[in-house]
Amino acid sequence: MGSTSKQVTIEFLQGFADAWTAHDIDLLMSFMSDNPIFQLSSGPNIDGMKYSGFENVKQGFQAVLDKFPDGKWIEDSHFVAGDRGVSEWTFTTIDNEGIESQVRGCDIFTFEEGKISVKNSFRKIII
Repeated sequence: MGSTSKQVTIEFLQGFADAWTAHDIDLLMSFMSDNPIFQLSSGPNIDGMKYSGFENVKQGFQAVLDKFPDGKWIEDSHFVAGDRGVSEWTFTTIDNEGIESQVRGCDIFTFEEGKISVKNSFRKIII
């Protein structure tokens, strides 16, 4: 990475996690680079659903927020190593029948110029 002023920190990743739980799409996008990639943990191919470009990533993020209007990302922890980072989290939501569900997952990030350029999501599946 370039100058230390553009180094991503654990606090930066915590702010990103908090923006998810706040369902604040504009705040979420303020953490993203100009030409980001978002890979969901599920989708039509081995890499999940992939969104490329600022507006497409914004639409992908909004689709997740819309699908889970009460969703919360909690019990999170983060680390940064140069231009890469990881956030681990528990996602909780309540379905239409009032039943709470929880999923453990993580995001693997690539950073560019102090912003997130790639957000690649993974999750555990309960069987």
